[in-house]
Amino acid sequence: MGRRLVVAAAAAIALLAGCTGPPGPGPTNGPTGPAASSGVPATGTATPGPSPASTGTIHDVPTVHVTSVSDVATGLPVPWGIAFLPGGRAVVTLRDEARLVLVGPDGTVTPVVGPGADEIHASTRPAGEGGLLGVAVLPGATAASADLAIYQTTADDNRILRATLSGSTLGATRAILTGIPKGSIHNGGRLAVGPDGLLYVGTGETGDRPLAQDPASLGGKVLRITPDGAPAPDNPDPRSPVWNTGHRNVQGIAFAPDGRVFASEFGQDTWDELNVLVGGGNYGWPTVEGTGGAGRGFVDPLVVWPTDEASPSGIAVTADAVYLAALRGQRLWRVPLHPLPPGAAPTDPAGVGAPQVVLDGYGRLRAVVVAPDGSLWVLTNNTDGRGTPRAGDDRILRVALR
Repeated sequence: MGRRLVVAAAAAIALLAGCTGPPGPGPTNGPTGPAASSGVPATGTATPGPSPASTGTIHDVPTVHVTSVSDVATGLPVPWGIAFLPGGRAVVTLRDEARLVLVGPDGTVTPVVGPGADEIHASTRPAGEGGLLGVAVLPGATAASADLAIYQTTADDNRILRATLSGSTLGATRAILTGIPKGSIHNGGRLAVGPDGLLYVGTGETGDRPLAQDPASLGGKVLRITPDGAPAPDNPDPRSPVWNTGHRNVQGIAFAPDGRVFASEFGQDTWDELNVLVGGGNYGWPTVEGTGGAGRGFVDPLVVWPTDEASPSGIAVTADAVYLAALRGQRLWRVPLHPLPPGAAPTDPAGVGAPQVVLDGYGRLRAVVVAPDGSLWVLTNNTDGRGTPRAGDDRILRVALR
């Protein structure tokens, strides 16, 4: 693996927080079986391409400690996406109920109502890993009004909607991007707004592996679009929303202060991945799982985990680390960030440190975000059909660090 970092199943990892409750068993993150090589050729060596401008510096903090873990909200049925609004409330999507709720800092849960909420509930078709998935707050939001981007599975496709939230009322929706492939598995669904004001979209190949390398498909890609759904003008192909290719199922996207764009990805049977995204990059699926593709024109991940230790879903990035919420692994991982050496590419593995576990004992973890007060809000996902629910699940945890 060279300088790439591998978290081995037998590695001695110091738990940095004492947590209650044993982690329950969890199934795999998709169908099992050998990860086949499709014979799809690489499409060329990645170049950095367009990326958000640097907005800050990385603080080299080798480790942190959890000072407290508390419930923000409980009793949420299959929460999936979460995004903070100006003013401190968070919008949370409920995957299988196809509804949105607002969660205040004090734990108050308020249903989102209005014509947009009714339209979403009526048109979403939850099944397997599909349903009401990611949510992002678009630029220009205020405490009184915010435009949301919402990723939903319909009868025909996965698509992105835009609607205005005023208070707890969602106005009429409009589709800004349609035609993302849907399936019972690997629907992607994560949305994130970059410091460039563009919307980044993680999609999956729905279990149809060749879609990840098919330039005509939006499946198995990271898309980069304007808030109105148009392709970003400096995409590799300015006519296409596709920013990079060769993904199995991108589940998390987040941005470091120095401009690096990080993404988490489910592996098949062997390696889950933390990647740095670059414009025009090909990340190798289904020809390569994990590392070993750099000499063949693919972009290697920075970190890989055995699939029973991670299955990383949502991620959050601070000035010192990437945090990954693990489903099958049932823990919160921290990957320290290092300043990149002068002249280094964003994908240089010298830019990260050895992964650490900072939280476990709460079951399957779906998403993690940085709250306005600097704590982490973590969504559990024990009611998603693959976990072991316990009293109060599912919940939002507030994790304080020092």
